[in-house]
Amino acid sequence: MPENGTLVRARLKTPKSAAIAGIVFSLVMFEIFWLLRQSIPADPLESGTWLTTNTSTIALALNLVPFAGVAFLWFIGVLRDRLGQQEDRFFATVFLGSGLLFLAMLFEAAAVIGAVMLLATTADPNELINSPTLRFARAATYIIMNVYAIKMAAVFMFSTSTVVIYTGIAPRWIAHTGYILALLLLLGSYYISWSFAVLPIWVFLISAYILADNLRTR
Repeated sequence: MPENGTLVRARLKTPKSAAIAGIVFSLVMFEIFWLLRQSIPADPLESGTWLTTNTSTIALALNLVPFAGVAFLWFIGVLRDRLGQQEDRFFATVFLGSGLLFLAMLFEAAAVIGAVMLLATTADPNELINSPTLRFARAATYIIMNVYAIKMAAVFMFSTSTVVIYTGIAPRWIAHTGYILALLLLLGSYYISWSFAVLPIWVFLISAYILADNLRTR
């Protein structure tokens, strides 16, 4: 029986190239942000004229969100696998919980925009322009992403950077960069229009290091 358990664990061992999931998450998120910024004005109180012109681009961005979510979950799994027996329950709970909350709010914001898109396709889009429904959806999406999701991303970066420093699973300069970027999100996300790109940039850095280290020690 113990031999069978050992064999199962060996078969379920995380592949060395699994860290590429973080890179995939970063690239997909960059694409999503770029598509949405090209199609939807940053002002949450705008009239909504984009409903009549940029629907295909927005639909493409929304369809990419689940792929980014799966890649981010895989990235969290890679971090936990790299920690191994060094995983601390407190910090593991914080970084896992904040990561899942960020992902849940990302999906929620995408669902709100998707609902508006569905209404636009089943009814006259001109009826939604300047309507209370559109204003509520835009305001809700703006608050979810710029207040709650961004803050959870900062908590995820803070906790993960702390884990990096205490366990040495990545260089300290990556952890210090994570602290700086997380502080930027906490204090300046409201004033920086490109703050959504901070988390993908940091995930890209740590994933690239882990992938290179795994390939080097193969």
